[in-house]
Amino acid sequence: MDKTQALNAFAALSQETRLDVLRLLIKAGADGLLAGQIATALDVRQNTMSANLSILHAAGLIRNRREGRAVRYFADIEGLRGLLGFLMEDCCGGNPDLCRPVIEEVACAC
Repeated sequence: MDKTQALNAFAALSQETRLDVLRLLIKAGADGLLAGQIATALDVRQNTMSANLSILHAAGLIRNRREGRAVRYFADIEGLRGLLGFLMEDCCGGNPDLCRPVIEEVACAC
């Protein structure tokens, strides 16, 4: 992940509903959630939720899969891993290999 991608991810997460969506999708794990389920769980109107989901998707933090007329959303673990890697790439005195176990620990292979 480069600086521009990281800034886009942080901009997407700087809004309360979008942060709540990402946390909810991380909790949902591999099953993900339908857009309507996310809107209901967070008590957000569906058109507003759609806009928020689009922003998170464009930032590489979530992914989706069409199921007929519905869309199921998932946390994009690789996108999250990339963001964590970007934040920690210069850690430990410029020796990122020392931080790799931390990145692997917090970014599960869901």
